[in-house]
Amino acid sequence: MASPVGEDNWVDFVDHQLREATDLEARVRVIESFNDAVSAEPGSIKVWMAYCEYFWSLYNDCQPVSDAGWSPDEQEVGRAIFTLDAALNLWQKGYEAVQYRLSDSNELWDRWISLEMELLRRTVTEAGVRRITHLFRNRLTVPHATWDRTSQMFSSFLSEYNRQAYESEMEQVTRSAKNAKRLYALRDPFETKLSLAVKSGDAAAVRVEMLEYIDWEIKQHKGKRDALDNFKICLGLFSRALTGVLASDDTTWLNFITLVSTSHSDLKANRSRISANLVPNMLDILRRAVHHIPWSGPVWARYILAAEEAALTFADVERIKHAATNSPQLDRDGMTGVLDMYSAWCGYLKRTAMNPKASEEAVDVAEVGLSSALEDVKHWGQRKYGENYQGDPDYRLEKILIQFLTEKKEDIEGARAIWDELSQIPLHANSYDFWLNWYLWEMVVFTAHRAKLRSPTPNTQAQGLVVPSLATRVFTRALKVRTLDWPERILQVYIKHCNDYELAETLREAHDTIYKTRKGVEKRREREARQAAEAAQQQAAAAQQHAASVEKNEDVPMMDASGSTSPGSKRKREPTPAEDDAANKRPRSETNGEDVKRDREHNTVFLCNLPADATQTKIKQFFRDYGHINNIDLKKASDDAVALVEFRHSDDARAALIRDGKPFGERIIQVTPAIDCTLFVTNYPPDADEEYLRNLFKSHGEIHSIRFPSLKENAKRRFCYLTFRERASAEAALKLDGKALGGRYKLVVKISDPAHKQHRQGAQEEERELHVVNIPRSMKEDEVGGHFGKAGRVVSVRIPHPGTAFVVMGTREEAQEGIKMLDKAMFGQNPIKVELSVPRGMKKKSVTAWGAEGDGGGGGEAGSPGSTAESIVSDGPAKDRKVVILGIPDTMNEARVGNLLKPAGEFVKLTLHTRHGGAIVEYRDAAAAGKAGLVIAGMEVESSSGDSQKLRVGTTEELFQSKGDKKVAGSDPSAHPEPEKKKKLPTAAQLMPPPPSINRPQVLGRGRPKVGMGAPGLARMNGVGSAGGGSAGDGQKKSNADFRSLFLGGGNNEAGKVEEKKTEENGSKE
Repeated sequence: MASPVGEDNWVDFVDHQLREATDLEARVRVIESFNDAVSAEPGSIKVWMAYCEYFWSLYNDCQPVSDAGWSPDEQEVGRAIFTLDAALNLWQKGYEAVQYRLSDSNELWDRWISLEMELLRRTVTEAGVRRITHLFRNRLTVPHATWDRTSQMFSSFLSEYNRQAYESEMEQVTRSAKNAKRLYALRDPFETKLSLAVKSGDAAAVRVEMLEYIDWEIKQHKGKRDALDNFKICLGLFSRALTGVLASDDTTWLNFITLVSTSHSDLKANRSRISANLVPNMLDILRRAVHHIPWSGPVWARYILAAEEAALTFADVERIKHAATNSPQLDRDGMTGVLDMYSAWCGYLKRTAMNPKASEEAVDVAEVGLSSALEDVKHWGQRKYGENYQGDPDYRLEKILIQFLTEKKEDIEGARAIWDELSQIPLHANSYDFWLNWYLWEMVVFTAHRAKLRSPTPNTQAQGLVVPSLATRVFTRALKVRTLDWPERILQVYIKHCNDYELAETLREAHDTIYKTRKGVEKRREREARQAAEAAQQQAAAAQQHAASVEKNEDVPMMDASGSTSPGSKRKREPTPAEDDAANKRPRSETNGEDVKRDREHNTVFLCNLPADATQTKIKQFFRDYGHINNIDLKKASDDAVALVEFRHSDDARAALIRDGKPFGERIIQVTPAIDCTLFVTNYPPDADEEYLRNLFKSHGEIHSIRFPSLKENAKRRFCYLTFRERASAEAALKLDGKALGGRYKLVVKISDPAHKQHRQGAQEEERELHVVNIPRSMKEDEVGGHFGKAGRVVSVRIPHPGTAFVVMGTREEAQEGIKMLDKAMFGQNPIKVELSVPRGMKKKSVTAWGAEGDGGGGGEAGSPGSTAESIVSDGPAKDRKVVILGIPDTMNEARVGNLLKPAGEFVKLTLHTRHGGAIVEYRDAAAAGKAGLVIAGMEVESSSGDSQKLRVGTTEELFQSKGDKKVAGSDPSAHPEPEKKKKLPTAAQLMPPPPSINRPQVLGRGRPKVGMGAPGLARMNGVGSAGGGSAGDGQKKSNADFRSLFLGGGNNEAGKVEEKKTEENGSKE
């Protein structure tokens, strides 16, 4: 019978056993089962509680005064087995196993100390008081959730049993417990969030909070301060996770295994201050892990490796391998787990046989075992996938066997036969990497055996040269494969090899082969590009046909997690990021008029293990022969750095992989492709910033960067590109797709792939939706539909508010006919305006009202609800209540800017000008605006390029003259240079000097100067001469103080009003 797995199953198993235990022998077997249970789940408080309670009941049942129904003989034997000391020692052992479970260890402690105090009440002794005092002291130095209650219990205990030592004991405990309280205070926010998630009953939320807690705790363990306590608490947290909601989570088990393995390595290297007896045994942990996650090949592989490191016998290691192959869940996730386990097993056989002290028997066992493993995997794959199974893409087992035959058996022909067999499988034959590995092996063999055999192949001798002809033949065979994924790379290495090693005749033949092959490859690439274009056209045509077949195609509002419409949208529609992406994904400065789409996701590589002093210039020099570099995203740590390098073309990125394993300074760096490492993330809360997103995704792997789009062309875009360091992390993060956030948003997470970008669909995008203005307010939808039926088929009519309607026609042509026929025509008693509907999301400015229902006046969006200034109660002139902020990155939306400005005080309106890199913030009075200006000046934000920049407080004139951040986030100016703008030449009117002012005499009977074209006050205020009519481009612009002095200094009152109105209009033009 298989052993139970998990604390609940163990408790149920033992509970069933103890209910049937009617004699002493059966009860002893129950105790043995409990021992097995705590061995399998050593950190389970549920198992320990059940064990200790049962043992305590046996102690009571075997007493003479017990009425449990035991026979006298059983009671006598039981008193010898189930003694009081054994029972109390078991309670203590259980407590020591779970004491660092901060949230629930009090359950076992409270029960244990209550039994101890009950025994003391029966017989009060000085030794008993000292024992319990000692227990309390130890408990209060351990951080736990109920520390205050434990302290109160200790206080009551001293008051009753040791009053004279009360003050000294409490003073000593308070002093010694400071560290425990501090350690718990650091973890209290995580404990609180975890507790709330548990109470909500949301298992997914519990998992997220626990994973976040574990990640934080692991980082604390890496620090030097409180290393011992942090390690104990970390083990306690893993005990909670692996006996609870994460008991079957692969990532959590691997994190735990890595933590313990690293601790053992630190102990061996004398780098750890942790006692060796505190670090769990690796074999015990791995034995538990394979029971909980038997489908995990990496865990089985580590189990075999740990057994080899612990010097277990061959029979013991083989027993682990058989346990893995006998598990019905090993191939639950495909052949990955099977291959991982067999790779570890074959690696063990190879290392055992290649040991210089290995016996002939070990060598024979390895030879047979490696061949058998290959056959087993082949049969396993065919049993699961049939004849379609082509083996391990990385041919790991074959590599191990090739190494064994080459180095140990010196069977070169046998090893070459394996390479040849692999080349017959399309999975490997189509991979340039396979052929390069075969070529490298041939060159290693050639070099190693040159002296002894002159050549490992039939040698071609001329002019005294020995050449690796079989290595050359690898390339000729590879180039015969018409479906090779990267023939360009093979051609490149082929010609270099022939130049270095081959004779002139072979080199000439290589040139001929390369020339002919290159022509075929060019035709193949053209054919592939043509097929891709045709497929894209067919897909677009199918999408249009599908849209046309839909009888009623209305715009859909953004839905929240519960399926209801999110509030706050006038037309009940919020443009999705995918729509914004299709229309405005790339700023003009980035496209530069080119038809070629920029494809970051397929043109980038990761450069790892860089030295900390690496710079972008050095990286460009490192790749100078491999194509143009668009951008380098360099992240530096204390002792190393990682760079994400974007090339202009995907071929350049693939060629750059050749630099993998090459020296960079004093380090050997790693170059890996960054394909499928980037996620397209959208529909998160509007105020979510980079920190929010990092916390949301960090449990799935290391995040390299988060790139937000520019909002210059569209202020309503809300999506980002999140890049992980590893592809597996990005795939794991796809689990968050559909996650509910804040009760209103349903997160969207997809692998970013520009080639499969979904373009906007719907009536508005197909130019079938008409925007109709000035219809009679009493008109109903059916009446509007009947009126527009003259132009064609009407799909739907929507009247969001009286006077305005949106009419969806059947086709684009019918919509154009409707504009031609009905625009400016009479509808009832009103002339109506008919035009194509434009997405409201295409906003270059965003206005948000805070603390009031309206927007608060000028600068608001036309037609937005509550856009009148009367809706905000404010004191003083508007200009005195406004603060103009400069230096806001174009990737920040109004919600994030609003949160950033909260420390500066409450404001009533925020107008964000993304194209100018700033905002105008209106406060309730001038005093609040002045205080806010002082706080805002000097605030630091992260720019679109990733650097830190400070906010500045300026004037409206400075804001509208500013062009904002000219650098597009994540781009290189040299990749897509922005064309120079031609300077605008002044007009003839601007070049003409202003005419002389005319002094008109005052007209009798009037008390003020005459207002006219020649009035000096108005001419000076407007900067326009009486006859020129030109722009005042030459004159110096007036400030508000200048206008006020002109107005108060006897100038024309009407002119002042006109100019004040014009100034406000200019200020809100953007």
